Amino acid sequence: MGMKTQPIKLRKAERTELERRVRSRRGRAEDARIARVLLLLAEGATYREIAEKVDCSEPFISKWKKRFLEERLAGLYTRHEGRPVTVLTPRMEARILDHTRKKPTDGTTHWSTRRLAKKLGVHHMMVARVWKKHGIQPHRMDRYMASNDPDFETKAADVIGLYLHPPQHAVVFCVDEKTAIQALDRKDPILPLSPGRAERHGFEYVRHGTLSLFAALDTQTGEVHGKTTARHTTNEFVAFLADLLARQPEGREVHIILDNLAIHKTRAVQQFLEDRPHVHLHFTPTYSSWLNQVELWFSKIERDLIHRGVFTSVKDLARRIMAYIRHYNKEPRIIKWQYDDPSRRICVA
Repeated sequence: MGMKTQPIKLRKAERTELERRVRSRRGRAEDARIARVLLLLAEGATYREIAEKVDCSEPFISKWKKRFLEERLAGLYTRHEGRPVTVLTPRMEARILDHTRKKPTDGTTHWSTRRLAKKLGVHHMMVARVWKKHGIQPHRMDRYMASNDPDFETKAADVIGLYLHPPQHAVVFCVDEKTAIQALDRKDPILPLSPGRAERHGFEYVRHGTLSLFAALDTQTGEVHGKTTARHTTNEFVAFLADLLARQPEGREVHIILDNLAIHKTRAVQQFLEDRPHVHLHFTPTYSSWLNQVELWFSKIERDLIHRGVFTSVKDLARRIMAYIRHYNKEPRIIKWQYDDPSRRICVA
């Protein structure tokens, strides 16, 4: 026999309601069980006797007895502890967007879906859907360079004009240098790619030295004229210009687009141009090398050759670069430069 407990006292209205729940055929079976437990407690039955008659556990009896004594009939309703919000309301969407634009408070630099979901008490997929809807990607970061050139519009319009409307019977070159190209060799053999496995390079490498590449892109044909040099000086630059002009018909107008590097504006360059009035230099605005089309070609040779190349010496690197240029010039491609509305961003007063 279980230990006797002190009977709970029921008011007349409470007993009537509990008896109604026990007899009800439309109510929840759980409500009827709770009511039977309380009525048996009012009669002074032990926990073990109640557990056998109602087919429940003693913690179940203790739980509902405690609730009844604290809140009477109002405490007999089942309670759900709650779960994260699953319905995306406009208010919750605005809250997610607002927190996304604020810095995290946990020391990280940006939000992830799970960190923000934990912060707001929602499911991480809800955060992901809101981000996708509004095109928000906190994990990404873009860099920019704002030109501080007071003559930006004038210089940019000059360069773009050469691309869109080049002078008749003239040639337009985009000239620049790719400096400090490393001749890197690998200590371990290269393991070629195979089905299900990428090409693998050893971690350790050997530096054999560096060289610089001068390149001139013909904007009308797409051909590239290149020259590798051991040093990056104004004399090498002038020598490259001389070699470039030697390939052109005598007296032909030549327009050269280049950046504001110091070696492009030295006294040696000025003297070189004094004897060649048909050569015109056009400088891009400060911090605006993206206006120079040869930069696009530099990114291509970087991807195709330099980044994953293995070179046994500086001479080997120079040979491979020139071989790449010769092969590229067999099927050159022009860069289709388009500017739909020059008055929208770049205009000359």
